[in-house]
Amino acid sequence: METQERKIDLYEVAEIKLGYSAKVKSSQRPRVASSRQVHEVFAKVWDQERIGFVEDFKVMLLSRANRVLGIVTISSGGTAGTVVDVKLVYAAAIKANASSVILAHNHPSGNLMPSEQDKRLTQRIKEAGKILDIPVLDHLILAEEGYYSFVDYGEL
Repeated sequence: METQERKIDLYEVAEIKLGYSAKVKSSQRPRVASSRQVHEVFAKVWDQERIGFVEDFKVMLLSRANRVLGIVTISSGGTAGTVVDVKLVYAAAIKANASSVILAHNHPSGNLMPSEQDKRLTQRIKEAGKILDIPVLDHLILAEEGYYSFVDYGEL
């Protein structure tokens, strides 16, 4: 049997298309202007059966008018933490053509205070956002009985 070899042209690349298709009109998207409003939106989409069980990290993608374009789950972990890839945060933001982002994760323990690791991660994501001109507006920590806002406590 004879095999055919296909020559590979190293100058051929896959076609890449950028696009965003909104299924909800801008006027129908919630607008957020405070940590309380952000918490309300996250609380509506967060699986309440998981909030006290495992840690999840989500990102709210916002338009220039602070209307919610969407919320994406970046990672899910265990009872004591989850791994967050900064590239995935901004891959989602760029794909949605977001103008800014708000970060959120839950503490299954119910403790609302940010850990040093939470603070470091927030700074890393914030620095990446500066380069991409997609600022981090806030970072919320959620628990069954409330939330903590990095902005409200001067941490961001």
